[in-house]
Amino acid sequence: MQQIIYFFQKFKYFLFFIFLEIIALAFTFNNLNFQKSKFINSANSITGGIYSTISNTSEYFNLKEQNALLAEENNRLKNLLQKQNSIVNTADSIVIDSLKYYQKYIYTVAKINKNEYSKAFNFLLINKGSNQGIGKEMAVINSKGIIGITENTSSGYTRVQSILNRNSKINARLKNNFYFGTLQWDGKDYNTVQLHDIPRQAPLKIGDTIETGGKSTIFPEGIPIGTISKINQRNTVDNKVDITLFNDMSNLGYVYVIKSLDKTEIRTLQATENE
Repeated sequence: MQQIIYFFQKFKYFLFFIFLEIIALAFTFNNLNFQKSKFINSANSITGGIYSTISNTSEYFNLKEQNALLAEENNRLKNLLQKQNSIVNTADSIVIDSLKYYQKYIYTVAKINKNEYSKAFNFLLINKGSNQGIGKEMAVINSKGIIGITENTSSGYTRVQSILNRNSKINARLKNNFYFGTLQWDGKDYNTVQLHDIPRQAPLKIGDTIETGGKSTIFPEGIPIGTISKINQRNTVDNKVDITLFNDMSNLGYVYVIKSLDKTEIRTLQATENE
């Protein structure tokens, strides 16, 4: 007790000064709205920043799960759209019967487990296989454009031949016209592929969009590929142009595998024609 009395006696002027400061600040914030609002805003800004950081951190760790959910939802919508497009319209009504109501493609979402892009013959590995209905020679795309074609499958995984593979050849065309060519890769820049064998009379311009031509039984028509970035002005035989891909092939996540339901029928008919 004696020590407490001694402490107050020793620091009585300092303690009295602190007491007066507290009273002065209380009167200031209670009577002056501007200072009060500034104080409250500063406090809200600090706490808001803390909560925002916590929220952003939580969202970051949930991105993987959210991306998977979005990919699954997009896959469901793509299949639903295919079913809607398969309804045959007549002049007076919509006909839906067992012969005319069918979808041409089935979409399956998958995740890339391995992605090669720096070799001459690149492949990808995805986490879906024959158990999920995936087989050889199916198109692989994402929301930005084409990725490749399935090559070999196991029960749970599939090897995909990337478009960045010198053996890859894909039918492609200029958007909004019927000039076709063959999409290949020269093995140099993973952002750029080449379109060969375009007719010489085709009106080529830098920036023109290139998409799948729909002439094969693998890729649907109109899947985006990229834009023309360089035109060979010389009158060469193959009339080659450079295409800058929409996809960053070094940064890929989820993809869609497209199964053509008409592929077997079309190829059987084509084989009959060749006999």
